[in-house]
Amino acid sequence: MATSTYRNKNLVRPVKNGKAKRQRVASQRKRLVALGVPVETVTKMNSDRVRTLLRRPTKLPKVIA
Repeated sequence: MATSTYRNKNLVRPVKNGKAKRQRVASQRKRLVALGVPVETVTKMNSDRVRTLLRRPTKLPKVIA
């Protein structure tokens, strides 16, 4: 009966974990700081706002100013 679990991708698929999400958010915050956003501003933002700002980095100076 091992073939049923082998063929079912939903049971074999890796599970998302919180550590990977925290690493992604931290790297995205570092990217925003590298683009010129003040550190204090970035620390006050939630993760959704950070992602929306990184989608269009060329428009970033207009949004932050």
